[in-house]
Amino acid sequence: MVRRPSLAALLALVAAALTTAGCGGDDARGGSAAAPAPVQLALDFTPNAVHAPILAAVRTKSDERHGVRLTIRRPGAGPDALKLVAAGKLDLGVLDIHDLGIARTRGIDVVGVAALVQRPLAALVARAGIRRPRDLEGHTVGVSGLPSDPAFVRAIVEHDGGDFRRVHLVTIGFNAVSALLTGRVDAAPVFWNAEGVALRERGVATREFRVDDYGAPRYPEVVLVASRRALRSSRAKLRRTLLAIRDGVRAVRGDPGAAVRDVAGAAGSDDTRLIAAQLRAVEPIFSPDLRLHRAVLERWADFDARIGITRARPDVGRAFDFSLDPA
Repeated sequence: MVRRPSLAALLALVAAALTTAGCGGDDARGGSAAAPAPVQLALDFTPNAVHAPILAAVRTKSDERHGVRLTIRRPGAGPDALKLVAAGKLDLGVLDIHDLGIARTRGIDVVGVAALVQRPLAALVARAGIRRPRDLEGHTVGVSGLPSDPAFVRAIVEHDGGDFRRVHLVTIGFNAVSALLTGRVDAAPVFWNAEGVALRERGVATREFRVDDYGAPRYPEVVLVASRRALRSSRAKLRRTLLAIRDGVRAVRGDPGAAVRDVAGAAGSDDTRLIAAQLRAVEPIFSPDLRLHRAVLERWADFDARIGITRARPDVGRAFDFSLDPA
């Protein structure tokens, strides 16, 4: 379901990286008042509306006001973010919560420290003729090839009383928008805030079946993660960074036009109309205080294990650190 390259290869590399040098320690201020502590944060995907609070924290200098200087690493600029965060070479990373669960159950000691959004972004988007998920029996659903896609399709169809065995899955890679536009498939699992918005902007009539309307809890889809090593050595610096990003949420809501320009510039895109539409879609579910809610995460862990996204139930107490709450 998640729109990023497979984790299989990178997870195999993390164990070796864990023995290499980290980011360094933290003092009471991460340096002096005149020298904000450097923080490197890696995005999980091409900059998009979900990342707007992080970009706004830099534009408005919220980071410097909280005693840190935030550098944002974009995908493709270097080695994989998860590997570098796990090794302690980067301070923070943005990660889909399911990727965090997969990494944890494979022994990678990255820890969720904050939530960027407070609702799932996963949805099964279908052409308008499909009135409800069980109507997909006998129809074609495009999947990316990631193991999470069939798990999401099955969960949504079966929750609606459908027979998943009668759904025809075809692999389309990460081309859900074009596959739906051309009629190659009748539905595809996507992010409703990204591909779902893009389809509407292209004038495609669709129906959207969000996973939390079909049995999933309202878990935070996008989280910030750190290594346990960084939590021990740089706790104060990490908390100050979260305070800056929290201020970034307020900045986005106060000036959405500036936030659109932030995302467009970071992504190298001139399609500000689409970015604005995607920001309008996701802004209501931004987490104003970045808070992690343990009861919600326990339900998320049950869900991921039940539908087979993770091979074992994630241990919420080890997968998340609740002590950095910037509120």
